[in-house]
Amino acid sequence: MISGDTHQREMILQVATKLFAGLGYDGTSTRQIAEAVGLNVATVSYHVGSKRELYLAVMERANEAHRVVLEEAVQELVAAPATDKVAALHHLIDRYIDFCVENPEHPALWTHRWLSDASDVTGLEPAYVLPLAQLVIDTITSMLDVDPEADVPYTVSTMIWCIHSFVLSGVLDKSGARRGPDDPRAQRRFRAHMHRMLHRTLGLPGSPPRPAE
Repeated sequence: MISGDTHQREMILQVATKLFAGLGYDGTSTRQIAEAVGLNVATVSYHVGSKRELYLAVMERANEAHRVVLEEAVQELVAAPATDKVAALHHLIDRYIDFCVENPEHPALWTHRWLSDASDVTGLEPAYVLPLAQLVIDTITSMLDVDPEADVPYTVSTMIWCIHSFVLSGVLDKSGARRGPDDPRAQRRFRAHMHRMLHRTLGLPGSPPRPAE
């Protein structure tokens, strides 16, 4: 059975995640979080501490979900037979797209940081971003026959930037309307583009997969 304290803390974390993702750390106050949860500021502070401590808890929680998905996908790539390594890498990219589409707060939290939000809260990139990015980079370079002129770290970073941007803002269509992951056709087109870009940039053998209709 979940205790009342645990339930309230979870509610606070969920609401804070949405507000930090929507407004940024600098644009969100503890009072806003408390009002959104339906508690007073003192109760919020009792459960999660200061705004900074709450933000750190939100980022740790978001990173844990992200870590599980990426590590599972990397293990699948490592375990795949040599003939299936390329397909496993493409599956990793699909897993990452799926994660960001299902959890848009994750790319939103990091995009705010790219725009200098929470600049006084340091150390999150070395603790959370770099280890997972390096895991993917090292796995690609050790498991696949990559074009020696390909810049794997920049390729990985480019994929992250593109996926985050598509999930959060979509792409303009011919009419000027934004088409994002909630548009099945746009999402299929985006996935196909990511697969082609990854495949060709790394100089992988064969052809990139085509997303299912």
